[in-house]
Amino acid sequence: MPLPALVKALVEKKVDEFCKKRVPAHVLDKVNLSYKIRGNSITIFENRAPWRKDIKEWTSMPIAQIRYNEKTGEWTLYCADRNDKWHEYYDIDSTKDIDKILIEIDEDPTGIFWG
Repeated sequence: MPLPALVKALVEKKVDEFCKKRVPAHVLDKVNLSYKIRGNSITIFENRAPWRKDIKEWTSMPIAQIRYNEKTGEWTLYCADRNDKWHEYYDIDSTKDIDKILIEIDEDPTGIFWG
């Protein structure tokens, strides 16, 4: 089920801001963050420029996924394993405040998002 329009508009603003603030301007030609909304989930990606001359396209790696539960109005954070399968991240409870989720991703106390 897609995100409600008002929730989607708010979340797009916050996640877009998060992605822009996370990477310093002087390296944006080498790495950046993006996100995709699909149904009730938002996936944040790290994108890297080609590192060899024979590679033309940027590569993307999923960093985190945030899922919205419309019944509770809460967001739950997920992390990907080495096979890109999503698992609930248990170090933060589901919350109605997406800012708390974004702070957890940014600070990454477990090292699971940024290594």
